[in-house]
Amino acid sequence: MVATADQLATQAGMTALALGGNAVDAALAASAAIAVCDPHLNGLGGDLLALVHHRGEVHALNASGHAGSGADAAAMRADGHAEMPLRHDIRTVTVPGYVDGWLALHERFATLAADALLGPAIDLAENGFPAGPLLLGSLAGLDAAGLRNLAEVASQAARPGARVHRPGVARTLRAVAARGREAFYGGEFGDGLLTMGGGWFATADLSRCQADWVTPIGAPAWGVDLWTMPPNSQGYLAISAAQLADGLDVPADPGDERWAHLLIEAATAVGFDRPDVLHEGADGEQLVRERAARGHLVDPVRASARWAPATDGDTTYLCTADGEMGVSMIQSNASGFGSWLVEPRTGINLHNRGLGFSLQPGHPAELTPGRRPPHTLVPAVATRGEARELDAVFGSMGGDAQPQIVLQLAARLFLHGQSPAEALHAGRWALRGPVTGFDSWTAPVGPTVAVEGHSPPGWLAALTARGHRVSAAPAFDSSFGHAHAIRRDAAGFLVGAADPRARVGAVAGR
Repeated sequence: MVATADQLATQAGMTALALGGNAVDAALAASAAIAVCDPHLNGLGGDLLALVHHRGEVHALNASGHAGSGADAAAMRADGHAEMPLRHDIRTVTVPGYVDGWLALHERFATLAADALLGPAIDLAENGFPAGPLLLGSLAGLDAAGLRNLAEVASQAARPGARVHRPGVARTLRAVAARGREAFYGGEFGDGLLTMGGGWFATADLSRCQADWVTPIGAPAWGVDLWTMPPNSQGYLAISAAQLADGLDVPADPGDERWAHLLIEAATAVGFDRPDVLHEGADGEQLVRERAARGHLVDPVRASARWAPATDGDTTYLCTADGEMGVSMIQSNASGFGSWLVEPRTGINLHNRGLGFSLQPGHPAELTPGRRPPHTLVPAVATRGEARELDAVFGSMGGDAQPQIVLQLAARLFLHGQSPAEALHAGRWALRGPVTGFDSWTAPVGPTVAVEGHSPPGWLAALTARGHRVSAAPAFDSSFGHAHAIRRDAAGFLVGAADPRARVGAVAGR
């Protein structure tokens, strides 16, 4: 089974399964198709994190890029920056980890050749794909400089369904299939990145592999064990909030406004100090253990006055499963098309994941050469029993709000026993910062609780009465994430769903 935010990517994953591939093959094929067709969500110039469940073990891959050798926080402060710039600044770009991550997964778990897995993506890039409605919406948000940089896509995507070709991406994918990482990091793209960096990156930075196999972190909640990525990921927020909420008097009916209130309280109790504690060297297990014990910070009646994560960001999540494996994969530009900068030879847009760095002197996440920034990506896996049998792979895009979305999905799936479709279609709440969607930790006011339009009708008034600052949002709004989930039921069948908020997402099985 394959579930993604783009039906073209789902088809690519199903093609891999039809060729005899496994769940990792399907994930890699789907991921490459998304990198072609959805540059507003991710591309070859982005990052990738993945969890692979195989024979009772959860394997974690961190392919988030490192800062270049020329990274200099003091120079940024001297230029007048108090925080990392969001757009149009190469200094917010770290070495993209996506290709290294793709190749690491392929080497360890895949069964099909790289050219077979990249074939559907290459075909889409060479022969064209129809522009989706969310791609057009993201293009409409670009400024004049962004439109100039992304002219290859913007000039073709004039209307929904217009054919878009990306010859530079096709050429790059063919080269990677034939010659591996050197064709990317030492080829056209790498040369272009060095030129754009003007000393921010060195050849040695691109020679260093950006993908590492790391130990996942886990926590028990609602009868399952939840697994996610360790820091530099913020995944600890999702699983510690779930463990904390498992000890609360959460209503049996998820439509009850107390359900939303208590989960909001759990999310803010574990997350309010994220800027101080999240960095590449943080101890994820300790973070989970300490934050899951913060039940005393939860007010069962009133909203607590503390900061919490925001919702905006452009990322894409996908999941796959077969008879032996499950894959939970997330890849990202960070915000929209990322930095709105494009390597001109290949047309590959560059992410802005470096916005997670701090410019505060001495901060453990201060911008430093070779360091990874704090990362929003939160893939999730659920297992059952001592044998760690696979129960579910699930996750969502959504920027800083990903832990909140994962928390709500986990409660619906494992506490309330909802099907993936029921859990994914249900209305959500999310916490929003005042300006950029990445500023809720530093803004002078706390976040607003945004409530999706098809949520239970009593939520808005009841949460307001409890002291939450509340705003109404449209039904099935894309800013509440594109989540997907696949579960293995008691009979051994795979049951999955794709998020309708993605508009062109799809789930398929065989």
